[in-house]
Parts: sequence; C-alpha cells; structure tokens
Amino acid sequence: MLLLILIYLAFISLGLPDGVLGSVWPVMRLELGLPLASAGLLGAAGSIGTVASALLSYRLINRFGTGKVTLVSVLMTSLALFGYSISSTLPSLLLCAIPLGLGAGSVDSALNNYVALHYEARHMNWLHSFWGLGATAGPAVMGLVLSLQLSYRAGYRTLAALQMLLVLALLASIPLFERPAKQVAHSHESCKTKRTRHKALPFALLGFFLYCALEVSTGLWAVSYLVEVKGLAATRAALYGSLFFFGITSGRMISGFVSMRLSNTKLIYIGLALCLFALAFLFISPLPFAGYSLLMLGLGCAPVFPSMIHETPRRFSIEDSQRIIGLQMASAYVGSTITPPLFGVLGSAVGLQWMPLMQLCILLLLFLCMVTLSRLAKVHTL
Repeated sequence: MLLLILIYLAFISLGLPDGVLGSVWPVMRLELGLPLASAGLLGAAGSIGTVASALLSYRLINRFGTGKVTLVSVLMTSLALFGYSISSTLPSLLLCAIPLGLGAGSVDSALNNYVALHYEARHMNWLHSFWGLGATAGPAVMGLVLSLQLSYRAGYRTLAALQMLLVLALLASIPLFERPAKQVAHSHESCKTKRTRHKALPFALLGFFLYCALEVSTGLWAVSYLVEVKGLAATRAALYGSLFFFGITSGRMISGFVSMRLSNTKLIYIGLALCLFALAFLFISPLPFAGYSLLMLGLGCAPVFPSMIHETPRRFSIEDSQRIIGLQMASAYVGSTITPPLFGVLGSAVGLQWMPLMQLCILLLLFLCMVTLSRLAKVHTL
C-alpha cells in the first residue's frame, strides 16, 4: 500500500508541469521579451525528449530497475523546473525543456508497466485520474504564487521543491519496487513465451496514436468550435471546455470501481460508444446540450487509455510488456504532438463546423483498431 501511494504521488508529479507553461506564458514571455510562438518551440523540445525517453525506457528499466529510473526521472523533472526559474533566454529554456520531457517519458512508461503487471485494473484507472489531479494542480499552484504578487520564477521553484520532496520519498522506497518484481518473475516463470503476435503490435501502437489524436484535438479545438460554430460566448465556452477534462478525471475514478465488474476490453468498447454519442450530440444539438456533450465525451475517453495499457501484458506477454508499453507511450506522444497542427490545417481547409465529423473518423478507426487487436492478440491470464 505504501508503494502504491508513492506511485500515485509520482503520477501527480507527472501531471504537475503539463499545464503550467500555457497558464504562465503570457506573463513569462513579457518578462523575458519572447514572441508568443516561442511556447511552441518549448513544447516541441519537450515532446522530442518525451518520445526519446519512452523509446529508451525498456533498456533503462531492464538495466537499472523501475525504482531507480523513476527516481532519476523525477529528479530530472525537478531540476528542469528549477532551470525554468533561473533561465532568461530562449536557448536556456530549450535546454531545460529537453530533460523535462525526458523525465516525463520515463516515468510514464515505467510506472504504467509496473502497475499493469502488479496491480488490478482499478488502480490503473485511478493512477491516470491522479495524473489529471496533477495537471489541474500545477496551474493552480502557479496561479496562487502569482496572486501573492510573486514572480513566475517563484512558482517554478515551488513546483521544483514539490518534485524534490517526491525524490526523497522515492530514494527511500527503491527496495519496495524490487520485491514485487522478483515475485512476478518467479510466479510466472513457467509462462515465458517467445516474442510472438507481431502482427498485433502495429494495431496496438496505432490505437494509442488515434486515442491521443482524439483527446488532444478535443482539448484544443472544442472551445473554438462552440464559439465559432455554435455562437457561444467565449467565457461560457471555456467553462464547457473544462467539462471535457473534468469528465476524463472523474470518469477514471468511476472506471476504477466499474473495472471490478467489467473487463478492460468491455470498458474500452463502452467508452468508445459514449464517445460516439457525444460527438453526435456535439454536431447536431443546439446549446446548451452541445456544450454538455463535452462532459460525455470526457467520460467516454476516461477508461480507454488506462484499459489499453493495463491489457498490454495480457495481450502480448509479461516479458515483452515493458518494451511494448514504451513503444505505445512513444506513439501516444507522437499523436499528441502532430495532431494540433494537423487539425489546425484541416480546420482552416474545411471549416471548424466539420470538427466532430473529423473526430468521428478518428473514433471509427480506433474502434476498428481495437477489434483487430483483440482478434490478433492472445490474452494471457496474469
């Protein structure tokens, strides 16, 4: 239980930096004299680091273990946030963005695989719900610091200090990570299988790419859709937009309890069905129903990502799970990175009024991907 609490805290820390840059950038860029578009460069640098660390996580965890990799990754995140607080130029900020991304990718891959192997599906859903709490808390902490008439630099130092407290806790908990790993390796010694089901792997990677494309496109463009297509005031549209993220966070809490009764696969299909109805309501319904459909869309998205991850050792094998989860995380980050500009180009070309239909195409592809993956991948009993 102590280890599980630490893992939850680690996922809160993983979410802490995610929304901070966007929330503080208007203040930060003016103080540093940087153009508005520089935030995109920082995001791209972080994404490159995240994809790289996700791809390398399999080798690093095999060599050093989950506990040590998580410890070093959170330490890198803390140092990167402190670096943001002392940087005064764009090149120095870019240098800090890279280790921030490297730390995030390793923690994500390491802990997702660890929970998939050692804990029930409910904990995977709750784990990702705690990420949502961290992503909400990060901007809140920065906003509190700024409201006290302190500099954004003090906000970044506060976040760095919070991460450093977790580093100290992880340092003391490394032996806790090693004991369950040995037990699983021993209890499943007879279940070792060679690397098969390669035909299923591309569909697993594509599934994560498509899910992130759906989630990120909604988070980025849904408010603009409500304003420009449905004619809603910007302030009210922002409130409806927040319902999407509230739906994801609360939905994962709910999914944790539902997973005690239903399998991961059923949760995925139920989530996709909710997404289908939500997109239909978003497209055809007048206000305020179109706005509330974002809450339904968030609830539908909620169980998909955690259930896909938790099912990985069962669809492939225990021995391959860390390698495949690292690849899946990399695919997810690539989807998150390229979807915003791609949707922007498509929205400019065909108009934002067709955004729900574009998302519907992504959803249908994701459904076909999940059906094919279930058919090709043999399920193992852990």
